[in-house]
Amino acid sequence: MSILTLVPQSVMEGKDRKLLVEKLLMEIMEDYEKSMRRFVVRSILLKPDIKGLEDEEEAPLPSLPVGLDFSSAWHKSFTRAKSKILSKLHIVHSTMKSLLDFGYAALFDFLLVDFSSLRLKEPIDSESLKTDVSLSCSKAEKKILMTWYQRVINLFTQNEALNSVKLDQLDSFYNCVDVLMSNQVKDLLTRTVEAYVKLFDPEDRNGPPLFKMELTLDDQKIEFYPSLQDLEEGILFIANRIGQTLQNFQTVCSWLTGDTATLDAELPKHVLEWATSTLKKHIRGNLEGPKKYFEIYVEKYGWLVDETAQARVERFVAEEHSFDEYTALIDEFFTHTKEILSLPEVAYFPMVYLNSEDLKQGLASSANAFAKVLMDRIVANYREENEKICREFEAIKERALKVPETAEEMVETVAYINKVKDKDIKDLLLRIKKCSQQLLYFLDNFLFDPEDIALNATVQLWPKRIGPIFDEHDDVRAFSWFMVYFGLLDFSHYLSC
Repeated sequence: MSILTLVPQSVMEGKDRKLLVEKLLMEIMEDYEKSMRRFVVRSILLKPDIKGLEDEEEAPLPSLPVGLDFSSAWHKSFTRAKSKILSKLHIVHSTMKSLLDFGYAALFDFLLVDFSSLRLKEPIDSESLKTDVSLSCSKAEKKILMTWYQRVINLFTQNEALNSVKLDQLDSFYNCVDVLMSNQVKDLLTRTVEAYVKLFDPEDRNGPPLFKMELTLDDQKIEFYPSLQDLEEGILFIANRIGQTLQNFQTVCSWLTGDTATLDAELPKHVLEWATSTLKKHIRGNLEGPKKYFEIYVEKYGWLVDETAQARVERFVAEEHSFDEYTALIDEFFTHTKEILSLPEVAYFPMVYLNSEDLKQGLASSANAFAKVLMDRIVANYREENEKICREFEAIKERALKVPETAEEMVETVAYINKVKDKDIKDLLLRIKKCSQQLLYFLDNFLFDPEDIALNATVQLWPKRIGPIFDEHDDVRAFSWFMVYFGLLDFSHYLSC
């Protein structure tokens, strides 16, 4: 009970504290009983003075009970140690308490960057985020300099700040101040970095910030802009930028003496390594979706820009193919164009706002370019055929309307016109019909020049124009026979034949 009286009353109050006191009492009783048993054993079990047992070794006595060893005086050494601690442990100085209070009040719920607002913003590119974070860190640094740091300096410019501090202890005292300030700054940097890393945690229900990215067609290659590597480096840069903040605060002693020494406020290496490895893990996990989306584009449409389509078109043009085979391949490219343009412009992922408009336009333009090569080829063939038809009709017209100078020429003209009516006109009409069918396709897929439109009209009108030409030929032929009848044309060669 005398031992229990040494326990402060405040420690013995309360249900839980009472149990602790009872536990302490049981330990005391057990130690006391073990000590009494040991004493009894030592008193009774003595080695008997019997001849022949001189060389027998004594069995080891029971070990001392667990507990405090009061075999030597301790109070004076304890008092002496306590006095030494109070004289040299500066953390217990009242000024240090004020310093800790300042740091807690100014920094305990403060972060260098307000990351909560990032999730509320529109999608942002990594370069803009780097700029915003750098500005936030600079503003926070100025704020801390004008508030917390200024209060600390004001504290140590007061005379009572060094009460009871001996002159030979000033260096160690200010070293203690530096350590406390460094710890507070490092804690702020660590908490800010941890908050930043937490943004990318897939288990965080709020999700990471959205970064703008694009799928582009650059130098005939489908690529991310910015690249995945650039995005990762931009995100990691921010963690490093946070760690570079608050690095130029002078120590209190150097500020007072005009020196240039600064606080050791470098972000702990293990914190930066943890942040880097964790961010890389989260970033690569969040980029799996965009990568798969990218691979789908490459798999389905990459052949349009990797020279595969180019080689196919060149090989096709070098070979002989019908008009229908050309239009089938052209329609295939047109189908790809429509399919590409119908794809969504934007794809959303947990960390990426992926815009594909530039890539869509590039792929569609590439498909259209190949279709145009093929279209230009069949349009050129179509134009050439129309011009050929017109030339043949013009030749028929010229021959049919020419007045023969001799009977022989008249007979040849008559034979030629009969042949044209029996065979050539039928072939030309079939060719015009084929051109008309091709024209229907062109009207849906090609925009003719005014010259081509005029040529098309001329070809389509020739079947109607040729009839009156033949009628006019009949008049020329009748007139020619009239000339023969009156001897105006030499018909002797014809009669001799």
